[in-house]
Amino acid sequence: MIAIDGAMGEGGGAILRTALALSAVSMRPVHIYNIRAKRPNPGLAPQHMHGVKALGSLTGAKIEGLRLRSTELRFEPGAVKGGRYRVDIGTAGSITLILQALMPAAAFADGPVEVEITGGSDVPMSPPVDYLINVTLPTLRKMGYDGEVIRVRRGHYPRGGGIVQAVIRPVRKLSAIRMIELGRVVGIKGISHCVKLPEHIATRMAHAAKLALLRAGYADVDIEIEAYDPAKDPHLGPGAGITLWAEGESGSIIGASALGRPGKPAEEVAREAAKVLLKQLGTGCGMDRYLTDQLIPYMALAEGTSEITSAELTSHALTNIALVERILDVKFEVDGQIGQPGRIRVEGLGFTRPQRL
Repeated sequence: MIAIDGAMGEGGGAILRTALALSAVSMRPVHIYNIRAKRPNPGLAPQHMHGVKALGSLTGAKIEGLRLRSTELRFEPGAVKGGRYRVDIGTAGSITLILQALMPAAAFADGPVEVEITGGSDVPMSPPVDYLINVTLPTLRKMGYDGEVIRVRRGHYPRGGGIVQAVIRPVRKLSAIRMIELGRVVGIKGISHCVKLPEHIATRMAHAAKLALLRAGYADVDIEIEAYDPAKDPHLGPGAGITLWAEGESGSIIGASALGRPGKPAEEVAREAAKVLLKQLGTGCGMDRYLTDQLIPYMALAEGTSEITSAELTSHALTNIALVERILDVKFEVDGQIGQPGRIRVEGLGFTRPQRL
């Protein structure tokens, strides 16, 4: 059983998600202690518990320590089973973070995995569902990943109630990815949304984002506006946000997002997202800082040499690298410092579903 200190690196929930995801893929049992030790409320929160339960169902795992605020967990997985699964977080806990834990294992199941998750689709401290659909998944498909995610209903903090459905079909193995530069930006797209709020909020966010990008020299910008008739709006509570993504001629996709909150002008939300996008585009790198974190486990599992440049190396990324190296026995090469653009390279395992480490 591999012992993992949950206080390593940034000491947050990403350690738990990555460790369990790789445990499920490799069938290597893990013992995680000091879970979320560096967070204000250490231990398992509801969304973490439901993520563990979902992975447990997917793999028929034996689990010890699965209780609210537990700081220690033992996870002994079996083979990954296809099928239909449902997860109700019960709060506005992040749907996309639970999917981050499920997606690597589901790719190596013995059949298609269909999962429906209820919770928060657009909440702070996690990728919004539009980023997952329009940045993460298209990039993973370049590696041979086979899956779709459908946003059925949005859920914002504090009410939650968002519904997201995912279908992931198994693959024999993943291919290496090489994204060294963005190249010329061929277009910028986005989705500006508001629910249980006047439509002009989504319209103002879209307009302000387009203006900020136009001033920076980007004229080819297409932002979809998503709003609802208040009398027919199916969402549980109000919320707003914008997700932007730029497509480079190299095939790279760079994304950024921002969420609204009470008292925060729509224009400020839009300018925040545009500023982050422009900063990352300015580096010319092949990956944004958020996708870098998410891609590391897949790079290690893929066949061949993967190499990417990241608009910003984060503590999350370096912690993920250290964790993946420990569980999968691979070695990453990292050139760069935290907070700066960097390069990441790894010779992948060429992991295949019948193989067990």
